Amino acid sequence: MQSQSDKHLYEYAVVRFVPRVEREEFINVGLVMMCKRRRWLRAQICCDKDRITALFGAETDIPALRQQLQSFLDIAEGRGCSPIAGLETHERFRWLTAVRSASIATSRPHPGTTTDLDDTFARLFAELVE
Repeated sequence: MQSQSDKHLYEYAVVRFVPRVEREEFINVGLVMMCKRRRWLRAQICCDKDRITALFGAETDIPALRQQLQSFLDIAEGRGCSPIAGLETHERFRWLTAVRSASIATSRPHPGTTTDLDDTFARLFAELVE
């Protein structure tokens, strides 16, 4: 039987591509998840060109979208020259999941507990993004 001390409190948010912010239409393109106590932060992106262009048209600038998503990943992983990438794990998560009116946005964060952060991340990514 698992004890409460074996469980990790985490938060996750779905990363969304919102090409026309005023219409509030989006497609899930990734996941970001954080466990503050473990100083653990993980993000993964799935930029499916065929799905995106089927929903939003062939004029969608896929290379620009991929560049924006790569910047999101770089910040999540603490890489790059952005000052935000140098913040603590939980601060980067809060910055990435802050409410904004932009083409890359996230759902509000959702909490949970798990004994295996990597397994939970993989399951959520498969359920919510792929």
